[in-house]
Amino acid sequence: MPLTDSKLKALDGKKHDKPPIKIADRDGLTLYHRKTGKLSFVFRYRFNRKPNDLSIGTYPIVSLSEARTQTLEFKKILAQGQDPQLQRQLKREKTFDAITVQQALDYWLENYASKKRANYEKHRSQFERHIYPHIGHLPVEQCETRHWVKIFDDITNGTHQKPAPKASGYILQNTKQALKFCRNRQYAHSNALDDLNISDVAEHQNKKDRVLSWNELMDVWDWTGSTRSNWYYRNLVRLLIVFGCRTQELRLSKVGEWDLQESIWTVPKDNSKTGMEIKRPIPDLLRPYIASLLDNAQNDWLLGEVKRPEAVSSYGRTLCQRLNHVEPWTLHDLRRTFATTLNDIEIEPYIVEQLLGHALGGVMAIYNRSQHIEKKRVTLTVWLDKLEGQQDEHRVMEST
Repeated sequence: MPLTDSKLKALDGKKHDKPPIKIADRDGLTLYHRKTGKLSFVFRYRFNRKPNDLSIGTYPIVSLSEARTQTLEFKKILAQGQDPQLQRQLKREKTFDAITVQQALDYWLENYASKKRANYEKHRSQFERHIYPHIGHLPVEQCETRHWVKIFDDITNGTHQKPAPKASGYILQNTKQALKFCRNRQYAHSNALDDLNISDVAEHQNKKDRVLSWNELMDVWDWTGSTRSNWYYRNLVRLLIVFGCRTQELRLSKVGEWDLQESIWTVPKDNSKTGMEIKRPIPDLLRPYIASLLDNAQNDWLLGEVKRPEAVSSYGRTLCQRLNHVEPWTLHDLRRTFATTLNDIEIEPYIVEQLLGHALGGVMAIYNRSQHIEKKRVTLTVWLDKLEGQQDEHRVMEST
């Protein structure tokens, strides 16, 4: 006869001197009444023609209805041709070895962002500041949308730091990509952020279109020539203006990249955002300046050290204030100013793109492997002459 709750209550704790008494219920569920009076639910089944006993739990911690429900789940697994005992073991191991939120995001940082993102250290810093202290220890598969929403709301509203609604949206975008990356590679599975948009918890970043005026640019150029300015940053900014390059390309630049004999600066693949080597000519007018940097280098780094990207960005954002510029700008805006001005003076767009270190699109990306060194040399010479000429005019205007 099937088991009943009243029968279980009567047997619970009732001792005896016999081997475990087996009382069948249904669907393979069996109650083991042990000598101590302990009652154990066991699922008895055959797999690959061999008998197996799978423990479900003890009464009353596990109720009769719960034991029957678990039995039906085991029977479904059997019907799929799988061993319930093995499947439960795999499930337990998965729970025990669950990937945490921090492990999942670190996995994306190391296996994707470090290779594809020039500012991946910034992503790491944001994760360490805003996510890891709060939910980094949670299994990522058990971390629900509400947990993530609180994280982004806290960033937006400034619960732990100053309010940063735009940073919140930026972190959300990176986190969504990280979880998708982990899911695609079967490292960890989470869909908690799939339906969460920036507008739900944060603000979109403003479209960046700041271009410095000539007077502003000349202020910066003058500043790079002043010995009262910070040595590292004045040389960094001067080269950013001349070459229109990314900050990372100079921040990580080593002495060996600069060939004064051939007058070529070669940015290695590892420092390039596109993963492609970039060659830029060194204008003749700039050679003595580069030579002095190389002569003064005390180690392998062109600028003497490697500063963190956050430190460089932070310093760059203060330059507009140092120079009393009304409208804020960043170091990246110097790159946009470089590109805009070269296009305004009718330099061929593909030359500008190559100087910027952009990957060419379409058929040119496949068949055109030329670096156009001489055309780029002429362009940079014209650009440097323009900077130096404008600087002289700028100083005359300021002195009158």
